[in-house]
Amino acid sequence: MTKPNLKSIVLIAAALLTPLAPAQSFPDVKPSPAQLAWQDLEIGVIIHFSTNTFLNREWGDGTASPSVFNPSHVDTDQWMQAAKAGGARYAVLVAKHHDGFALFPSAHTDYSVKASPWMNGKGDLVRLASASAHRAGLGFGVYLSPWDRHDSRYPDPAAYDKYYLAQLTELASHYGPLTEFWLDGAGSAGRTYDFDKIVQELRTYQPNTLVFADTALYKNADIRWVGSEDGTVPYENWNVIDRTGYLRWRPVEADTPLRKLHWFWHPNDEASLKTVDELVHVYNKTVGHGAQLMLGIAPDDTGRLPESDATRLREFGEAIQRLYGPEHNLTRQATHVLNDPANAAIDNDPSTFWSAPERHATLEVRFDKPVTFDRTLTMEWLNEGQRVEEYSIEVFQNGAWKQIVHAQAIGHKKIDIFPPVTAQRVRLNLLSTIGSAGIREFQLFNGSNAQTR
Repeated sequence: MTKPNLKSIVLIAAALLTPLAPAQSFPDVKPSPAQLAWQDLEIGVIIHFSTNTFLNREWGDGTASPSVFNPSHVDTDQWMQAAKAGGARYAVLVAKHHDGFALFPSAHTDYSVKASPWMNGKGDLVRLASASAHRAGLGFGVYLSPWDRHDSRYPDPAAYDKYYLAQLTELASHYGPLTEFWLDGAGSAGRTYDFDKIVQELRTYQPNTLVFADTALYKNADIRWVGSEDGTVPYENWNVIDRTGYLRWRPVEADTPLRKLHWFWHPNDEASLKTVDELVHVYNKTVGHGAQLMLGIAPDDTGRLPESDATRLREFGEAIQRLYGPEHNLTRQATHVLNDPANAAIDNDPSTFWSAPERHATLEVRFDKPVTFDRTLTMEWLNEGQRVEEYSIEVFQNGAWKQIVHAQAIGHKKIDIFPPVTAQRVRLNLLSTIGSAGIREFQLFNGSNAQTR
């Protein structure tokens, strides 16, 4: 009989004594403080302005001469003020699109603004935009395309990754705090980048920057793409994403241009500008589905945002305020809330929240007289994760509770829209929660009172 090996016995004993790591589950995954702060921003803009602007095209091939980039009146303050009027709280500048032309005077390429006639080669669009964003009270971020159709190093992955890393370091270390770093996977099919090293370098200078990327592009990003560019979230929106068994808190950012199908400015293109109603619909389907709305705006060949675009942004911002401004929240008129701690959910203050009883709870609001409304706005406290799995909105009519909404995810913010109803008693019914859910706000609005046009 063969005697057992002493080393094998020790290894088996150690394995038996070592506690197994608990399996990761969705409720265990929680957001970082930076992610929570970012989700509260709700609306951002992404700015496209480059050689394409002067060549009437969307996709550059990297052959355009830097001499074509020569705007006569760059006004980044105007860009940011227009974005702010539209409700944006942060702005991302496309610092280098797929054509490889850099809007900052990179020390690592001559294909940039320093080779253009604009400001005699002394200009720096990133610096101007960053300063203007911060003056306007907006966060600022950058987009640096991994795909580069100009640089001769691109066919050599090792050489190009070194170049990309050097440009990223310039952007991360010279332009102040970055709210978001955009990684776009366009044109990169079949190409592998060392994103772990890239983001590690970014974190050296910008530890709180959130990284945006498609889930298929980069596993460890902080934000994920919605899956289309029409500005809607067509699914129940859970903040935790499962990528082949790897769970991560990755809230959705839904990007869509202010002009239909156009990210860059084009001449004689006024018909493409989205209407206020279309933009409000986009808001309801993005921010109103717990996601971030990223609107694409594009300065013209003079360097200013077209007046029609700036006006439309202001009209959109005003329309959202008419619909969802705190002064229009009908729960302010409530005379009684069943369960006093739940008052924190109807106080028009998202910094407070109601800790609902575990698994199932209701928040009932009563009024002195019937109120008419056609939408509800509910916000979940997400610091401990996304807890609401199923809920309904109900009204008390003819002696019984009637369900007018039934859904699953609430998340950061959920706007439910339905035919107008009139009731004196309304309740949020949390049908299923993981432990205790936190409700920051439960609000009622009557959209028929707000003219969005």
